[in-house]
Amino acid sequence: MVMAVTTIIIVSCNQPATNKKADAEILQASTIFPQGDKIVSNNFTGTAWLNLLVNEDTTYNTVIGNVTFEPGARTNWHYHRGGQILLITKGRGLYQEKGKPIETIQKGDIIKCPPNVIHWHGATPTDTLVHIAISINTDKGSVVWLEKVSD
Repeated sequence: MVMAVTTIIIVSCNQPATNKKADAEILQASTIFPQGDKIVSNNFTGTAWLNLLVNEDTTYNTVIGNVTFEPGARTNWHYHRGGQILLITKGRGLYQEKGKPIETIQKGDIIKCPPNVIHWHGATPTDTLVHIAISINTDKGSVVWLEKVSD
C-alpha cells in the first residue's frame, strides 16, 4: 500500500504544472461558441480571439461577437457611439469606465456600456474571460479606439 501511494505521488510530481495546449482544448470544449480567430490588432493587449457571430447590417444595426481573453489580455480604452452590452459567459474579468473604479466581472454578469462612455474590459491577470460583445445601434457609428490601458 505504501509503495502504491509513493508511486502515485512520484508520478504526480513529475507531471508538468501546466499544459497550455491541453488547457486551451479544455477551454474550447467548455465554451458555447468556437473560439474564433486570434485578434491581431493594436487595440488589444495580450492574446484574445474573436468569433464574429452576427455581422453588421442595416436591418438589425448590431454586431455580435464571442470574445475570449487569455489571462491579462484586455482592450484599449474605447467607446461605442451606439453603446455596447457584454454577456459574461465564462471566467472572471475586469471592466472600467473612465473616471470610475475598476469592477470585477464574472460568468453570469451583464454589463451595459452606455453610448459614448469611454471604457475597457478584459481578463484578470490570472483568469480567462469569455464574453458575448453586442455592439448596438451601429447606425450611429462604429467603435472609437483610444490609448492603451496602463498596468
